[in-house]
Amino acid sequence: MIIVDKALARRAAEGRPIRVGMIGAGFMGSGIALQIANSVPGMQLVAIAARRVEQATVAFESSRTGESVRRVSTQAELEAAIVAGEPAVTDDPALVGCARGIEAIIEVTGSMDYALLAVEAAIATGKHVILMNAELDGTIGPLLKKRADAAGVVITNCDGDQPGVQMNLIRFVKGIGVKPVLSGNIKALQDEYRTPETQRGFAEKWGQNVHMVTSFADGTKISYEQAIVANGTGMRVARRGMIGIDPTGKNPTLPLRPLEEYVAMFAPHLDPEGPGIVDYVVGARPGPGVFVIGTHDDPRQKHYLNLYKLGEGPYYLFYTPYHLCHFEVPMTVARAVLFGDAALTPLGAPQVGVVAVAKRDLKAGEVLDGIGGFTAYGQCENIEVVAAERLLPMGLAEGGVLLRDIPRDQALTFGDVRLPEGRRIDALYAEMEQEFGLAQPAETFALIG
Repeated sequence: MIIVDKALARRAAEGRPIRVGMIGAGFMGSGIALQIANSVPGMQLVAIAARRVEQATVAFESSRTGESVRRVSTQAELEAAIVAGEPAVTDDPALVGCARGIEAIIEVTGSMDYALLAVEAAIATGKHVILMNAELDGTIGPLLKKRADAAGVVITNCDGDQPGVQMNLIRFVKGIGVKPVLSGNIKALQDEYRTPETQRGFAEKWGQNVHMVTSFADGTKISYEQAIVANGTGMRVARRGMIGIDPTGKNPTLPLRPLEEYVAMFAPHLDPEGPGIVDYVVGARPGPGVFVIGTHDDPRQKHYLNLYKLGEGPYYLFYTPYHLCHFEVPMTVARAVLFGDAALTPLGAPQVGVVAVAKRDLKAGEVLDGIGGFTAYGQCENIEVVAAERLLPMGLAEGGVLLRDIPRDQALTFGDVRLPEGRRIDALYAEMEQEFGLAQPAETFALIG
């Protein structure tokens, strides 16, 4: 932010704002539109694509009062609106991905194939991609990163969301010479068996999508978030589902415990010589935020760290006590466009994936309802295990028809389901497996269709 604000001010003074397109106009998308319009000189949101175009129109009208919003259905119409300085809306995300005059897109739907219509088009036409879509990133992010590199553009998770905040903290910790051994997320509740029924009241209170809220509560969302941190750092998980220290016993009304107390609880699982792990805690203060546990091997620097109130070691705690989601997303856009810098992006091959686990006893013939639903939750697993056991990625689960009974808490495999035909996400996941040498012989995707 300290550098980015001045660079944006220069673009504003030159009359050359960064022109941005957005995919999605829900709770977070509306917040991003408001933030760019009112608090980010040097940046302009010019187009929004959403399945429900009226949502996109409302997002513009509520953030830029007095301006007429143009509905478009072709690339030519969208480009004409951009030239005329009129905000445009469409139900076709590919138009936003392809349109000339847009430098970056923000993807904020949490979808797979719908998001890919914009993401693939944007990369192909030389636009930077900012993903507030951990689900897509955690499913095929490494493949998208390889394509973005070839196109000379940035693809990145975002500042403000917990993975991006973790990466900023990791970069700070490494920058002062401390080695991160754990990157952590702070939760208020973790209950794998929550459903849209149990979470509906909370979702309605805050105006959020009930399936997204359910994915927060049942651990799927944090699994995606920590998977993409692992893929961006080379870290791993200590075990399937992570350690997830939770002294609350799934009772969120208990008093919060100081985050410092959790360091000793993690100590038996930490390896100063290893690549580090990603994990989470429940019921810690301050929160919600993120933390990093690190080590230092120089006794002189340990003396200074102790002097500066970080303790005697061997493990030192660093934390950010908040994550401000949509408030910070425009900063990621500016980092990508103006400096070619990603907040968080895969290093290369995937390290950790998110697999589907039965939320209840499931019967043959049932159809899986996907992320934040009634049938499955997601858990992190190291990618070698995902590949060797042919575990079903949570991002591919929706619409899968069960071929056999599955007991509660059992991870699903490709052999357990018949997946829908013709989905882009399935084809790209298979391509990612081939690209990074993760595919098994002929049975890979044999049951699709």
